Amino acid sequence: MSRHQRPVALVTGAARRIGAGIVRCLHAAGHDIALHYRGSESEALALRDELDAIRPGSVLALQADLADFDRLPELVARTVGHFGRLDALVNNASAFAPSPIGTTTPAQWDLLFASNARAPFFLSQAAAPHLRRAGGAIVNLADIYAERPLHEHTVYCMAKAALLAMTRSLALELGPEVRVNAVSPGAILWPEGEGGDSCTDKQAAMLARTPMARTGTAKEVAEAVRWLLMDATYSTGQVIHLDGGRLLAG
Repeated sequence: MSRHQRPVALVTGAARRIGAGIVRCLHAAGHDIALHYRGSESEALALRDELDAIRPGSVLALQADLADFDRLPELVARTVGHFGRLDALVNNASAFAPSPIGTTTPAQWDLLFASNARAPFFLSQAAAPHLRRAGGAIVNLADIYAERPLHEHTVYCMAKAALLAMTRSLALELGPEVRVNAVSPGAILWPEGEGGDSCTDKQAAMLARTPMARTGTAKEVAEAVRWLLMDATYSTGQVIHLDGGRLLAG
């Protein structure tokens, strides 16, 4: 398949962790990749080089702060300008931080809404004409905390809830040409600085409430994203709860 025949996916927050897993999975499935990153330049370029060694010219690395509104349509324009098409948008980038009531500031609000709600909407808006032409799809990375709030993280939970509402609304707005779905993970990777690979008492208690009794993997999230983009041809406005059953237990 020639370069201009291969499907193209723009993935935000794609240099590390779950984002990098999504990129590797979609690349292996035949996508060319626009790999967005903010500060993780060395990881982004290493991942680009790794995948370009497999299929030369298949990855475009794009640096941007998603809080900068002007960069959002630019990411889409540079992707289409380089590859000539856009078939998939994966809104993966996310800021995660506590916001206890009584101490939360407007700056914290802006930080959490910028990556978790504002950027996904305006990226989707910019991408929509290209996705319509391609019969493409959007997948948003949400969180079970959008539906089961996390203590002292009200603003983060609100932003992810807005992302779920956006998923359902855009499914109505962009159908039938564009499908829009979400993956809502539970415990996949612990937040950096919270125990690393070891399991704290708080994390152990969380796993005790998870029927699968383990964390999920970035590979499992990536496969759910791939399925929604490539195989779930009659699914739109849906949310896959990739949480090991944790929502069942509360």
